[in-house]
Amino acid sequence: MPTKGLKKHLSTSTKEELIKHIVELDKKYPSVQEYHLLYLNNDVEAVVAKYKKQIENEFYPSRGEPKMRLSVARKAVSEVKKLGIPAESLADLMLFYVEAGVQFTNDYDDINEPFYNSMENMFGKVLGLMQTEGILEHFQDRAYKITEDACDTGWGFHETLCDFYYAYYQI
Repeated sequence: MPTKGLKKHLSTSTKEELIKHIVELDKKYPSVQEYHLLYLNNDVEAVVAKYKKQIENEFYPSRGEPKMRLSVARKAVSEVKKLGIPAESLADLMLFYVEAGVQFTNDYDDINEPFYNSMENMFGKVLGLMQTEGILEHFQDRAYKITEDACDTGWGFHETLCDFYYAYYQI
């Protein structure tokens, strides 16, 4: 239903019907629950912490072997973007994704090219976001540490991260 039709329908609903509808949405869709958590409690930190845990679980689960499903970890970032959280919190999560990937490759040795491509793409995206939002300086130490921690990896990973870093932090 187009937004115009939805607005028309909702405008004819009673307050009780609207409340019932919102509660049903909240129960049925976890993303709506998270939006309400964020909107009503303004608890950005709790939302980011939840998604950091999802990312961490892909690389370092509390039980069992790492699954390393990059699609799941990237989806965590994507879901947070949809919630419209502040840029600093989004950048924090995106950097966490790359940090976890770099740590994982240091702990488990050489991974594969798609893995490194995913990390590089996220690093480039987060640096672009931070530049657009004017918050590059706030995260410079973390971004630099990522490049340093990746120095012993293969596939040109370290070099690519450095290229991104120096493109945004012209020292």
